[in-house]
Amino acid sequence: MSRAKWKGPYVSSELLFNCKNNTTKTHKKEIFTMSRSSTIIPYFVGFTINIHNGKNFSKITVTENMIGKKLGEFSPTRKKFSFKKKNK
Repeated sequence: MSRAKWKGPYVSSELLFNCKNNTTKTHKKEIFTMSRSSTIIPYFVGFTINIHNGKNFSKITVTENMIGKKLGEFSPTRKKFSFKKKNK
């Protein structure tokens, strides 16, 4: 079930606070977050966000094509599995 449209997109207040404090400086710092459920809004375009996937942080630079999607979509939590061949 999706979020009601009248509520608007969910964005973590800590993430918004970090972005607003980052814009005053000429050099934008990387933002670290664990909020994978936050929606990417147009304000985040151009920022570099490090998203936690449960073990380490994935570095993502936000572009215009990512607007409206969740941060967790760009940070996979599982490794790809493949069988290893045995040497005889």
